[in-house]
Amino acid sequence: MFTKYGWVKHRYVLAERGRNFLKAPWAGGVVLILCVAVAMLLANLPATSDIYHDLLHMDLSIFYSTGHDALHRVEGTFPRGMTVEKIINDGLMVIFFFTVGLEIKREIMHGQLSSPKKAALPVIAAAGGMLFPALIYTLFNGSTGVAHGWGIPTATDIAFAIGIMSLLGDRVPISLKVFLTALAIADDLGAILVIAFFYGEAPNMALLGIAVLIMVAVYYMNRMGEKRMFAYMVPAVVIWVLFYYSGIHATISGVAMAMLIPSRPRYNKAYFLHKADMIEKSILASTQIEDHEEAEEVYRYNLRRMKQLSDGSAGMSHRLEYALSPYVTFLIMPVFALANAGVKIESLEYFDIFQYSAEWGSVGMGIFFGLLVGKPLGIWLTSLIAVKCGIAERPAGASWKMLLAVACLGGIGFTMSIFVDSLAFDKQTHAEFIDKGKIAILMGSACAALLGSALIILFSRRGAKKHVDR
Repeated sequence: MFTKYGWVKHRYVLAERGRNFLKAPWAGGVVLILCVAVAMLLANLPATSDIYHDLLHMDLSIFYSTGHDALHRVEGTFPRGMTVEKIINDGLMVIFFFTVGLEIKREIMHGQLSSPKKAALPVIAAAGGMLFPALIYTLFNGSTGVAHGWGIPTATDIAFAIGIMSLLGDRVPISLKVFLTALAIADDLGAILVIAFFYGEAPNMALLGIAVLIMVAVYYMNRMGEKRMFAYMVPAVVIWVLFYYSGIHATISGVAMAMLIPSRPRYNKAYFLHKADMIEKSILASTQIEDHEEAEEVYRYNLRRMKQLSDGSAGMSHRLEYALSPYVTFLIMPVFALANAGVKIESLEYFDIFQYSAEWGSVGMGIFFGLLVGKPLGIWLTSLIAVKCGIAERPAGASWKMLLAVACLGGIGFTMSIFVDSLAFDKQTHAEFIDKGKIAILMGSACAALLGSALIILFSRRGAKKHVDR
């Protein structure tokens, strides 16, 4: 039995462990894996299978009707065809893509993509890591009815890749961790372009034109120094609606708006230091006030001033990225996995991803080998060529063997690959290919993770042994 103090201590320890777990870079990957397992169970258990699929396809559109005259009445639904699954894939995932856009913008402005010299190797490697999987998929399916799925194995899941490298600790040189992070961000940009140009409907140019005009207005609003968040959030919702109805995939609106969010802070460093000094003096002066309640009120007032000063001294894009990242990692991506990883296994043939036919090729083999072979081969070969040609520099302290091992982690497709898989095939006529694609993504990503981890451990031990022998 716990005493009252024991219960308090126990709850504190659990809370502390929970906070430490949420801060761990691999925590998001663990939560995603759990959600995949739960989704597979929900989709296949007799008691939950029908409920799971019926819930995802539940219509949530709002019906509207204007006028009483039958001849002039206008009826419809808004948003058009909105189901629980669409709210997740076209709604919640906009926030995911918005955060990805903020990360890309940060890296372009201040990070590993901020100059041609810094960006050369990760951008070239990301391009190779997209080209080779697409070629391998096309080798299996180029002249078949599923050729359109070439974009599925071209993506890298940054959360899983970085999480595994964190678990491997100092076996991976820091330069390669930076390289893979920058590569994954450049890869995300490539995946966004692929979705925008190859996996949307024929666009409604009028609606798209209105969206572009609004974005131009937001751009000039940014240039004029507007720093209030609501001034950007309201246009963001309007642009999402216009993209949704225009035929361009709605999630692209998230990336577009991320690029327009101000990154320049309201206050510069000199102003921050001056004001912070004044607030500090005011807090110290409050300690001399004899009235305790008055002193506390002055103290709280100065804390509010300090928070406002701190918020204004960081760019809006930085604040939004920092604020949204936990929700994306532990809410949006897990919900996406729950909604999209639930493949109903009709027979063991679903796991036979190596089936091939002259008419329909093999979605499974194209995706599996695209992720497991195409990704690391593309990343490694293009990096080697870029360095040998003098276009880029090899990451400091990294051998070519270790770069190949890290490149294998680039074959973890998961989130973005599943997202593209849901767009590549028609859900009414080719649902079987979507499901087989998901199985191939899960198997290919798991094998890429295991292969990359094994090679990193192997090469790091060999390197350590050579160092000892010397």
